[in-house]
Amino acid sequence: MSFETPLHSETIDALTQVGAAGIMGMLWVWERLLSRRRERQLSDAHDRIMQQREQLKVLIRLVRRNTQAIERFEQTQAQLSQVLKHVQQEIRNKMA
Repeated sequence: MSFETPLHSETIDALTQVGAAGIMGMLWVWERLLSRRRERQLSDAHDRIMQQREQLKVLIRLVRRNTQAIERFEQTQAQLSQVLKHVQQEIRNKMA
């Protein structure tokens, strides 16, 4: 039974030459590199969230303004409808 290793023989030779302290040092450097990469990913994600937050604030303001405009339009339409009904009633009264 043979096991295939993803490490090349040169890598294995280098690891055996540095000893336990060297391996621990390399593991520490590797962990720091991965940690820095993860920190960068988190920072980028945070930046995107903050940008989206600002965009959502703008969108919410826009929706509120549009809602207010629609409400004013509806009120104007209701008033106009009442005026037209009143005019129609006066015309009917004069014709009767």
